[in-house]
Amino acid sequence: MLMKQLDTLLKFEKDKEVQAAQKLKAAELEYQQNISRLNGVGDYRLEYMKRLSQQSIEGIDSATYSHYHAFIAKLDNASEQVRIAMVQAKALSEQSKTLWMKQRQKVKAVEHLRDKQLKKLALIAQSNEQKMFDEIASQQFIRRRL
Repeated sequence: MLMKQLDTLLKFEKDKEVQAAQKLKAAELEYQQNISRLNGVGDYRLEYMKRLSQQSIEGIDSATYSHYHAFIAKLDNASEQVRIAMVQAKALSEQSKTLWMKQRQKVKAVEHLRDKQLKKLALIAQSNEQKMFDEIASQQFIRRRL
């Protein structure tokens, strides 16, 4: 009966571990996507700054110059928002990793208990088998003497 309970508990804890691993994977993916977004916004900002520099060399009117600066400010704001999202995603990723590691420890603990129970049952079975062989040997000895 105990083995059945341990098997059920092990299955339950392994299922929770799989869920924790999936959450960790999703959090890591979100973090990586935010890094890519931040790099993309930074690259776009750099490209836009190069365009402004080139336009300045060729000559630019004040309205166009203001437009460039306003757009660069928007890119800076977007970059900051993505950076905040990236920090949050990293924190979630670290939290998910901690939860997954704790769940993994639970699974290992249940596996250890299950292994101990299996060894205990094997020793009991071996002892019972030895008693049976001893009984058979005793009966054979008694029959021979009679």
